[in-house]
Amino acid sequence: MTDSLPTLLKLMQQLIETPSVSCTSPSIDQSNRAVIDLLAGWLEDLGFNCEICPIPGHPDKANLIATLGAGPGGLVLAGHTDTVPFDEQLWQHNPLGMTEHNERLYGLGTSDMKGFFPIAIEAAKKFLDTPLKQPLIILATADEESSMAGAKALAEMGRPVARHAIIGEPTGMRPIRMHKGMMMEAIRLQGKSGHSSNPDWGINALDAMHDVMTELKTFRQQLQRHYTNSHFDVSFPTLNLGCIHGGDNPNRICGHSELQFDLRPLPGMMLDDLRAEIEQRLRPVADLHRVEFEMQTLFGIPSFETDASRDIVKIAEKLTGHNAGSVNFGTEAPFLTDMGMDTIVLGPGDIDQAHQPDEYLAIDRIKPTIGLLEEMIKRFCL
Repeated sequence: MTDSLPTLLKLMQQLIETPSVSCTSPSIDQSNRAVIDLLAGWLEDLGFNCEICPIPGHPDKANLIATLGAGPGGLVLAGHTDTVPFDEQLWQHNPLGMTEHNERLYGLGTSDMKGFFPIAIEAAKKFLDTPLKQPLIILATADEESSMAGAKALAEMGRPVARHAIIGEPTGMRPIRMHKGMMMEAIRLQGKSGHSSNPDWGINALDAMHDVMTELKTFRQQLQRHYTNSHFDVSFPTLNLGCIHGGDNPNRICGHSELQFDLRPLPGMMLDDLRAEIEQRLRPVADLHRVEFEMQTLFGIPSFETDASRDIVKIAEKLTGHNAGSVNFGTEAPFLTDMGMDTIVLGPGDIDQAHQPDEYLAIDRIKPTIGLLEEMIKRFCL
């Protein structure tokens, strides 16, 4: 059965050659179904039970739950099938054609993170003729890079059901047991335009936004004083004022202004609580300036933490020789954790390769990652 399957590098090449960009811009966004269908075909040939799960509201997107064995526990090897957009003119290698050069595999998604799937499949091959006491599940999701729609759909389904999970995001083969959350918000203020020669002829939305920004900066300082976690390189929550738009001409009172900001909370800080506090702080500012106030969530994922005492953390530390750490970027881990899985993030790529021209995966990472996953399967499925 495994003899009919292409080699690991051939599998990886086919995945890289199959475009699956996800993007908030509809003109750039692509379907991931071709990647899902490739994975499902390969895993079915190996004896996995494959379920392709369309994502509600996204007819050209799907998740894949591929299961070998049965039982209530087991291990999930998870990854996302989408990539970020790319600027082809900045690449020295073909982003949609895997290139081997200088002991590296170049291509869009080699590191983040299509390259994880062939490695997981190679590790699974060792156990095809071994009765599993707990299931091995390979999980492939959609739209991690843009909306987390795939992970959110799984959470709504309450599936897959397992006890442990490894997400193969690029961590340089170092186990990660926590990361910050992320919330992107828009503040919109509607004033009244008018001739700038007389302030009484209008209500200046930019003047009001100035005080909104001052209040957000005060809130940022308070967050940094009250919340710290020494496990992170940036040990406090960050709040970044990202972009602002307003007005149309110097001689008109600004009638409308919009500010977009990004807040990265530490584990234990709830997104809904933070949004409620921000709105409570900003509405009085808007009322003082007599402008209409609107706050809209653009994107958000919770923070993530798995206790250091959990088996999967301890075993990953032993196998890699590294203490489980933290990262500032977000993953699908909080969604798997909420479904009851002890989760770590651990993959062969490097985050400094992610979202970059000439993204690559070092070839010498492949065999150690296969061996590590084999040991994890032994521990949690046999």
